[in-house]
Amino acid sequence: MTMDKILEKQTGWRVAFTKKALPYWGGALLLAFIAYLIARPNNKTLRVDKDSVVVSTTEQGEFNDYIRISGRVQPMTTIQLSPQEGGIVQEILIEEGSAVKAGDPILVLSNDNLDLSILNSEAELAEKENILRNTQIQMEQQKLDVRQNVLEYGTQVERLRRTYEQQKALYDDKLIAREDYLKAEEDYRLAQQKYELIRERSKQDSLYRSTQIDRMEESLDNMQLNMQMIRKRKSSLIVKAPIDGELGLLDVVLGQSIASGTKIGQINSVGTYKVEAQIDEHYIDRVVEGLEATFERQGDTFSTLIRKVYPEVRDGKFKADFKFSGEQPDNIRSGQTYYLNLQLGQPEEAILIPRGSFYQKTGGKWIYVVNKDGNRAVKREIRIGRQNPQYYEVLEGLEPGEKVITSGYETYGDSDVLVF
Repeated sequence: MTMDKILEKQTGWRVAFTKKALPYWGGALLLAFIAYLIARPNNKTLRVDKDSVVVSTTEQGEFNDYIRISGRVQPMTTIQLSPQEGGIVQEILIEEGSAVKAGDPILVLSNDNLDLSILNSEAELAEKENILRNTQIQMEQQKLDVRQNVLEYGTQVERLRRTYEQQKALYDDKLIAREDYLKAEEDYRLAQQKYELIRERSKQDSLYRSTQIDRMEESLDNMQLNMQMIRKRKSSLIVKAPIDGELGLLDVVLGQSIASGTKIGQINSVGTYKVEAQIDEHYIDRVVEGLEATFERQGDTFSTLIRKVYPEVRDGKFKADFKFSGEQPDNIRSGQTYYLNLQLGQPEEAILIPRGSFYQKTGGKWIYVVNKDGNRAVKREIRIGRQNPQYYEVLEGLEPGEKVITSGYETYGDSDVLVF
């Protein structure tokens, strides 16, 4: 006969280590793990070498709103060289880069076809001129003939008048027959009528000849002018400098055939220059005529003003021309490069960060701010406004005196905290 063993019920702290207590232990551990996940920091931390970063201090100061651009000196006035007559380059008289005066011959062209055309035109004009001259001589002869006829008829009228008067006197005295008297009267009246007709013809011929002679003279003058213009074409084979200046370009070689109107070079005015600059299209809405730009050369500061802004954008840049508002640098030369500080606005008080390569990664939206102990840096959202070659303007997120990392962030990934 066996007897059952009575188990003693465990109480107190021993209950926690029984099998029945295991589910409670599991639930407690799970709750503790969840609490840890909730309470622990969610930042990603990266350890970096402090010597590999550049730390800058934000400051309150005057933000000077300007950009730095490069410009090239160009002559204020440039005139294109183009021959009025085409031909073959026979002689080059002045080399590129030489100083020239207005009217100086630069090169000589030859054109056999033009020479032949000029000879034919001269012969044709000479023939027409001879024809007109002969016509004038004929008209003058006709004029003399008409005047002679007027004189002859006038004399005849006078003679017939005397005969008529004599016959009338004899007829009144009954010394001649009536028929003789009437015949003398008819001859006299007919002579008078012919005389009036010849005088009227003389008057009409005079007006006609006067008009014709004026037209002929005008035609001859036009022919002479045409002849001068034809001969001037010959002189156009010598290409001359249109203004005083410098022969900046001459793109020809001996024996080259050049068509009329082809650009073969240019003359640059000397003494007045402009600065031509290419500006990033980001500033196209802010760059307007009249803005000032300065640059330093040989210890002196020179001032320029925008005289023209070109609207066309190419390769992300647009062009602007600057004129000097005061003295020009000594020994200024076309093609020189100047670095201009273009003022876009008036200086204003602002919080400033020195420029750095961090901007390429963040776009000015956030930055690493170093704590007071200097042993770590934490990511912080900020807002950057304008920028110039030295500083960024901080609109939000930073206070003067705070230290920030301004070197590049390429190796930091998406870390929230940097530990030095």
